[in-house]
Amino acid sequence: MLRESLCIRAAKICGQQTIELADRLGLRNKKLFVQSDEKFLYIPIIHKPSQKEQNILLKKSSKFKLEVRFFEERERPKKTLVEVLENQFPPHLLAILPKALDIIGDIAIIEVPAEIKAHENALGEAVMQIHKNVRTVLAKSGAVSGTCRLREFDVIAGENNTTTVHKEFGCHYFVDVAKAYFSPRLSNEHKRVALLVQKGETVVDMFAGVGPFSVLIAKNTEKVLVYALDINPDAIEFLKKNTRVNRVQNCVIPILGDARKIVEDKLLGVADRAIMNLPESASEFVDAACKVLKSEGGVVHFYGFVRLPNSVDTLKNRLSEAVELAGRKVEGFLSVKNVRETAPFEWQVALDARII
Repeated sequence: MLRESLCIRAAKICGQQTIELADRLGLRNKKLFVQSDEKFLYIPIIHKPSQKEQNILLKKSSKFKLEVRFFEERERPKKTLVEVLENQFPPHLLAILPKALDIIGDIAIIEVPAEIKAHENALGEAVMQIHKNVRTVLAKSGAVSGTCRLREFDVIAGENNTTTVHKEFGCHYFVDVAKAYFSPRLSNEHKRVALLVQKGETVVDMFAGVGPFSVLIAKNTEKVLVYALDINPDAIEFLKKNTRVNRVQNCVIPILGDARKIVEDKLLGVADRAIMNLPESASEFVDAACKVLKSEGGVVHFYGFVRLPNSVDTLKNRLSEAVELAGRKVEGFLSVKNVRETAPFEWQVALDARII
């Protein structure tokens, strides 16, 4: 079946580079086949590139053009868990099969309802049947907890392994999901923030984990310097490896320790931008974020949870009050975004605030 789509037309001589760049920017529509003729490749994309994305494309493919064409669709979507298990599970269990799972590298992570616990191995095998690249299926056996935001898992199918390599927008991340927090559901947020960073900025990633914000920023922005902080020694070791693998070790500086103490000791007034992706307790570190920004001000990417009956305005007011207590002021909110639903009537929200 043919589908109409916006596409990037690139000369064949730089076509492969353009495809890889479109993948890195999250632009390519992978549900459609790339087309070609004698001179050009036609790469289907999911939306019109922003001006910054177009500037990045111009560096690799100076004569690219945007146009609309018809493309052939790829094969039928993969089977669902219900389709795979309909002859193994009774109807009442099929009705409560998990609707979503996270795939990190070749590891799938799933939440198994208590009623299906006795059949979790069959569920794990079904996940591997649908997702051919998955070698391990882990079932969540506890909530994210502790300073390092870790969770316990049970292996329900495949290899007994929690270490993998996750690919995201052209970057490779080594991670052990049992030792360091990583969420593939934040991939679009990693990209969004990375595209906002300007040439020559200094960024402090206050809760960096294995580096999905820090590495992507360094990979996509010229003359940037990123201080990547985390209190988890395992996360920092993976972060160091990820800077080397992605060849950004010269502009990402991993630092182990508590963000507040690191700022006080080493990073007062250095940053144009601070990233606070610790939604459970980011509000406790607003004073440190205010201190890390340059005297003329900067941008904070603040993450928090909003639970009904509270609203986004509640979170905005909480941030503004904390900033004022730290002796600075929120000049304005540049962006307010619902990142994802984390529980019934609960959302993770990103606030981009200009602080002076």
